[in-house]
Amino acid sequence: MTFLLPRIELESAPNPTAAVIWLHGLGADGNDFAPIVPELALEGCPPIRFVFPHAPSIPVSLNGGYVMPAWYDIYGINLVDRQDDKGIQKSEWAINALIEDQVARGIPHERIVLAGFSQGCAMALHTGLRLAHRLAGIMALSGYLPLADRFPSERHAANAHTPIFMAHGVQDPVVVLQRGEDSRDALVRLGHPVDWHTYPMQHSVHPQEIADISLFLTRVLGNGAPTVAHHA
Repeated sequence: MTFLLPRIELESAPNPTAAVIWLHGLGADGNDFAPIVPELALEGCPPIRFVFPHAPSIPVSLNGGYVMPAWYDIYGINLVDRQDDKGIQKSEWAINALIEDQVARGIPHERIVLAGFSQGCAMALHTGLRLAHRLAGIMALSGYLPLADRFPSERHAANAHTPIFMAHGVQDPVVVLQRGEDSRDALVRLGHPVDWHTYPMQHSVHPQEIADISLFLTRVLGNGAPTVAHHA
């Protein structure tokens, strides 16, 4: 049996036919984004299961080795000079296991959105765009594309056209706006469809952003969302 990360699960209505796996940021846990679910106007969507996993607690170098929930270690303030590729890969495997758990419970890959904030955003982009099965969409909030130099050769064609919602605060002091813009540009150069939004905020979530997330989820998971044909 595959080890699954501890998590919170909320269903917008019984018998969900879609799922959103939402990854928290450094030092937080799955409780961080669970309160947003009731704020999302999802009347145009079938029932959705929201999954909020808790990252394991590890020592974080940037914070003096202090142990906290983290998807991978962070070595420096600029985030991209030296990266914890082994930690990122380990979390990628754990997130893949959560995706496969939803599939085993009857929700196909193309009805799953992978979402994340900050470090969770980095993991959503890293994992989702390497996945061998097409997802419904990726939500990348206040984060960046990690291991960007490897990305062109490691990305999978299955998610080459998966809609990506990217959001960033213009006054973000934690993951600076430039980091998000560089990630957006790297994705766009490779032909990924990015829906880019900025908000007058720091490293947080804006009310307009919640409304835009609702529109995105309705577009990719709603009753009128395009279905993906299965090919043998």
